[in-house]
Amino acid sequence: MTTSAAPDPPTHADLVPERSPARGAAVAFGALLVRDLVVLRKNAKEFIPRTLLQPLLLVFVFAYVFPKIGQGVGGSGAAASDFSTALVAGVVGLAIIFQGIQSVALPMVQEFGYTREIEDRVLAPMPVSLVALEKVTAGGLYGAVSAALVFPIATIVPATPVHLHIDWVVLLTLTPLACFMCGALGLAFGTYFEPRTVPMLFGIVVLPLTMLGCIYYPWSSLSAVPWLQNLVLINPLVYMCEGFRSALTAGPHMSLWAIYPAVVGFAAVFMAVGLAGFRKRVLA
Repeated sequence: MTTSAAPDPPTHADLVPERSPARGAAVAFGALLVRDLVVLRKNAKEFIPRTLLQPLLLVFVFAYVFPKIGQGVGGSGAAASDFSTALVAGVVGLAIIFQGIQSVALPMVQEFGYTREIEDRVLAPMPVSLVALEKVTAGGLYGAVSAALVFPIATIVPATPVHLHIDWVVLLTLTPLACFMCGALGLAFGTYFEPRTVPMLFGIVVLPLTMLGCIYYPWSSLSAVPWLQNLVLINPLVYMCEGFRSALTAGPHMSLWAIYPAVVGFAAVFMAVGLAGFRKRVLA
């Protein structure tokens, strides 16, 4: 009587299917992104007030308080309403760019500084560049949430009517590009500023960026000051605000043939600068 030989025990390769490096990197990228979104959900009580405060104050002061005290910007009646409508588009751009700085640049400064949390992220089975790209993607998603929160404010707060004329094609194509660009800007800032230089970031970079970003006025109105109209073209916020005026209002705005290439170009430059700085900081 013959007996059959016992089968060999399963190996690790049999129990765990082999995963390609690309598949492993994609899974790790998704896991890091989900982690950041879970953190956002758990910190919603901090995220929402922090995100709402600046756009709420801007709309409240310029579109509610000024008209109520008879000092409405742009005049009264239809002119005040036109200003409130144009302001909403600028506030959307401002909310996105501030979220790129707050959710990417400032945490990264801390992670490269005293917390060293970045060391845990770069241990993930993925290229270092993908770790940086995940930070930018998460910052872009935060920016999209921030932009969405502006619309309830624009509906409730202004004392003068806000007449939005939404071009959905422009809005749905420009918003992801703008959010990604601001996430890349946050990456560039986060890799090149140290904790001790963060006040300088806000004092000499963010403040001029926002004050000369065409938030409160269309770019075409600067034709009265030609040298300034040309100078602000180096400001990425100008193209965002003008793009959202095209998407949300019927008022004057810069040509879309200038807006889209500028946003894509700034995103590419900020991403290249940010990746170079990220690799340098991580691999140093």
